[in-house]
Formats: sequence, C-alpha cells, structure tokens
Amino acid sequence: MSDDRSYAVPRAGLPPQTDRTVDRAVFKTAYAFLPNRTMSDITASSFPHWNNTRGWILARPMTGFSETFAQYAMEVAPGGGSDRPEPDADAEGVLFVLRGGATLTVDSQSHELTPGSFVYLTPGASWTLHNKGREPVSFQWIRKRYQYVDGVQPPASFVAHDNDVPVQWMPDTNDSWGTTRFVEPDDLAHDMHVTIVSLRPGAVIPFSETHVMEHGLYVLQGKAVYQLNEDWVEVEAGDFMWLRAFCPQACYTGGPGIFRYLLYKDMHRHPALSLY
Repeated sequence: MSDDRSYAVPRAGLPPQTDRTVDRAVFKTAYAFLPNRTMSDITASSFPHWNNTRGWILARPMTGFSETFAQYAMEVAPGGGSDRPEPDADAEGVLFVLRGGATLTVDSQSHELTPGSFVYLTPGASWTLHNKGREPVSFQWIRKRYQYVDGVQPPASFVAHDNDVPVQWMPDTNDSWGTTRFVEPDDLAHDMHVTIVSLRPGAVIPFSETHVMEHGLYVLQGKAVYQLNEDWVEVEAGDFMWLRAFCPQACYTGGPGIFRYLLYKDMHRHPALSLY
C-alpha cells in the first residue's frame, strides 16, 4: 500500500478583517497548541546573519515549560540564506524541508535539498544554507543543546530523505501506524530523535502515552483528533503541538488520507537531579 506524501507550510499573510477572531489556539500548563493560522506575517521573526529570511518560533526553552529544545518554521526567499546560521557552538540541529529547494554545505560537502530532505547537524558543525532557486524554501528547524557524555562521541552530520527511509510499522496494527526513523533508536550518541509518525485512516494510538520525553509535533499532512492531557483537540496539516514531559497523549486519525507529523523528543540521557 502506498501513500501520497505532502508537506504543509505556513500560510503566512493575514486573515481578512471579516474572519472571526477566536481560533483554536490553546496554551496550558501541560501543552500548547498552535494552529496553522497563528503563523501570520505579524508573528514572524527575523534572525541575525540570515538574509531574506523569516521564521516562526514554535517552541523555545522557558520557565515551567519546554526545557530541551527550540523549533522554528523557516522561510527563505530566493537569494536568501546564511553563512553563519547557528549562534550556539554546542547546539545540534535538524532541518526538514517542506517546500522548495536549497543548497546546504556541511563541513565543505554540498547537498541539494528538496521537499522531504532530512538533515542532522552535529554540535559545532560548519554549515551554510542558501536558496539559489526562484521560489521560497520552507523548512522545519529544530535546535537542541547537545548533552555530552564521557566516552560517547557526538554523532556525525548526515543528510537523508523521507522517500528513502522505510516506515517501521508497529506490530499488530496491519501496517496502519508506523514511524520513519532517520537514526537507530538504540544509538546512544544521539540525545534527541526527530522522526515522522504516520497513521493511516482508521488508525489509532491506542493508549495515553505518558513519559519523560517532551515533544514538538508539526503536522505534515492530514487531520486527526489528538489527546493533549485532558483535552481532545482536532488537528490538521500545518498545526503545531508542544507537549511538556509526562503530558498524556493519544490519537484517532480523521481520514480520508494519511496523517503524518514530524516528532521531536529528547532521549538517552539521565535526568539532571537539580534544576539549577
């Protein structure tokens, strides 16, 4: 069974004055839900050393909420990009291209990125990104300060593609719920995983997952009803969910097509025994 793949991008612009003001956005103690309409022109940011570029910051470390990562929806106009994209020498990163093309250089090696390209950037990597095409390029950018471990070398940077990595279907689900894993799940060099979760129409996550990993979920395509703590929230392509550690979560797909989302979670490290 094959599934057509698409990747949602921010709609940008501004809603018309005739639209209703109240939207689906929610911010609670255990989670935040940012519907795609929140990514408008007036909520975009610009960044030092990035030219002809804007982005929407979807998650950032803050008191009482996210502790491990920041996530952006980036848009680079033709001719734009950066030779100094990452301001933190200890940060690792993941890029996932949603639309358009870009030229990425990592440690002097050049790569042409297309929709579905996945990039892991090791801490301290020397990289640049430029849009040499005629259309904007949109991508998700996830940043995390790498947690070094004595005797464990940080992983190397690499480039992969959604089309080239098979979905690993969960057992006893009739290939209806699965994960695209760009790194091996037991590789202790990686202290975060960014994967793609796929649920075909009628599939469910059949229990309330409750765990120490916090999440960023960007919906790539489709729609579903997602459990976020005590609430069930209808989500669709372009929406973003930000889940605190131990926030219960589950999912019912809403059809008629496949539901896919990009998922961040922190992994493979002991929790600190002090907050300060």
